[in-house]
Amino acid sequence: MLVDTHTHAWGADTAELPWRHPDVTPPGWSGPYTHADLVADMDRADVAEGVVVTTPLYGRGERANEYTRQAIEAHPDRLYGVGLIDFFPDAERPDPAGQLARVVDHDRMLGVRLHAAFEYAAAPTTIDRSGTWFLDDSLAEFWETAGALDTAVFVFPKAQQLRDVARLVQRHPDVTFVIDHMGWPDETTAPDAAPWTDFEALADADNVAVKVSSVPRSSGTSWPYADLHDYLRRLLEWFGPERLMLGSDYPWMDEWADYEACLSWLDAVDCLSWRDEAYLRYRTFHEIHRV
Repeated sequence: MLVDTHTHAWGADTAELPWRHPDVTPPGWSGPYTHADLVADMDRADVAEGVVVTTPLYGRGERANEYTRQAIEAHPDRLYGVGLIDFFPDAERPDPAGQLARVVDHDRMLGVRLHAAFEYAAAPTTIDRSGTWFLDDSLAEFWETAGALDTAVFVFPKAQQLRDVARLVQRHPDVTFVIDHMGWPDETTAPDAAPWTDFEALADADNVAVKVSSVPRSSGTSWPYADLHDYLRRLLEWFGPERLMLGSDYPWMDEWADYEACLSWLDAVDCLSWRDEAYLRYRTFHEIHRV
């Protein structure tokens, strides 16, 4: 069995559901990638289930997650969702705790995403490796609500922010955290050096899991992206396979790899046992999210 824990899907730009930020699409894309397109790609790659992470294309407003809901309702046996909210709303919009409650008021919405790696804005654009806005005291009610609702928060940091993410996790031991894209390794990181090795501190908290995802974009080599295999080995040492899960980040990967390649690289990692692979492919997802 294979679960793709990180995908995206969006519809056409319509009056009923307009694109608020049309520049926030994958490189080279100008049209939709619908939930039907996603499921067709999943079928070709033998992917049983997928998680649609809401794209910033629709902004952070009241209907930001409408297409994600449409997707999971169109494929209730195949798709789950992760939403976006406005963490710092103005006086005319609901508070983030209330937004969270509405987003996860669906049994296949797993939680919300927090774009820690970007300057906070209506749509994430500029990378900010030192941003700490997610530690703001004004978000206390949001974190309290996340714990009370037993939902997940999916944090997308750069490696330079992992120490601050660890502070966040320590403050909220009752919240399930999932770190997206292995902290997004790049030319500033190495698997055996800081700041990326700050992941080890996060592993001490049992409420943290990590997505091994968006691998083709981070890699400097072709399939099977061998330059990233040591990152996975270190995560296995620190977290064990029970807290690691595989994801594609497709179609954001389309410039680097096709859908199948975004997942099949795992077959070529020589340090994985059959048990490790089972956890990365589906067991961790089902156990973390209890689905």
